[in-house]
Amino acid sequence: METTQQDCLAALLARIGPADEAARAEAARRWAACAKPLGSLGLLETALEDIAALTGSADIALQPREVLVFCADNGVVAQGVAQSDSSVTRIVTRNLAVHNTSVCQMAAAAHCTVVPVDMGVEDFPATPGVLDRRIANGTADMTQGPAMSREQAAQGILTGIELVRQHKEAGVRLFATGEMGIGNTTTASAVACVLLGQPVEAMTGRGAGLSDEGLRRKKAAIAKALAVNAPDPADPLGVLAAVGGFDIAGMCGAFLGGALYGVPVLADGVISAVAALLAVRLCPAAAKAILASHVSAEPAGHLLLAALDKKPLITAGMRLGEGTGAVAAMPLLDMALAVYAGCYTFSESGIPTYLPLGGEDAAL
Repeated sequence: METTQQDCLAALLARIGPADEAARAEAARRWAACAKPLGSLGLLETALEDIAALTGSADIALQPREVLVFCADNGVVAQGVAQSDSSVTRIVTRNLAVHNTSVCQMAAAAHCTVVPVDMGVEDFPATPGVLDRRIANGTADMTQGPAMSREQAAQGILTGIELVRQHKEAGVRLFATGEMGIGNTTTASAVACVLLGQPVEAMTGRGAGLSDEGLRRKKAAIAKALAVNAPDPADPLGVLAAVGGFDIAGMCGAFLGGALYGVPVLADGVISAVAALLAVRLCPAAAKAILASHVSAEPAGHLLLAALDKKPLITAGMRLGEGTGAVAAMPLLDMALAVYAGCYTFSESGIPTYLPLGGEDAAL
């Protein structure tokens, strides 16, 4: 019997194990030895402990790092759900390759490499600086039927997993997830509606800046897609195939790859968080690889992070995409690591060791 993409995916998911709690405890012990109030760096401490539990070592490295920007077009754009057409996806993808976009400028400041990945940009030729991982020439219009086949959805996820494997072997120790694709807040909202059991109105925002009429069309398109496809929330791969996008599939795979190969992956905004939730629904143990960079200004942002049980490092009202929020969190992790690895200890300083006495403010 021929092995399918879905079979390959299932075999990889079965290999993802739980976090290493002994490594987490050792990281917590190192934090507690730093000559400062216990837990006083808050989520920055928790993030490094999570990384230790993921990698199995309290010795943490955050360099080199990459932001994987998964680029793809979405057939639902035909329904007038975006203020731009698909040509903008091509333009931005080309500019990612020559380091002109917003995330490229931020990544340069964060000492992060930008890796654009063509998952299915409409009519996009082979381009230097863009990885060719095309699944199809964009997805189908989800208001008329499934956006993609189940095999294509599995292929997209496997692509993200394989990129993490390859790039980890090349030395990368921290990933961020990014995306580019006109119409992808529509697909993300549709997936979120299904996975969270929420109404379209509660999960759908203006994306890149829709007018009132554009927002009405967007909500109507999502409602129609959900009615036409009737995706089952208990079948995350089916949800992705019915109303998702190739970019979401790739990011989902990146989170799963991080869990499988022991590399932390920063989630970006709402589209990335949808991909992260798909990863966790496919394999709950994948949560160990996911770090929340920020909470998106889109309506679904807070709900998705709550479903993931993740707290954002940044609350800045961002909604740009491309991985900008994830890259913005990298310097915070660098500063946390600087304290973790270099701060003098209580024994070195002569300061009496702080003890946890109970209550949130007991160590202050």
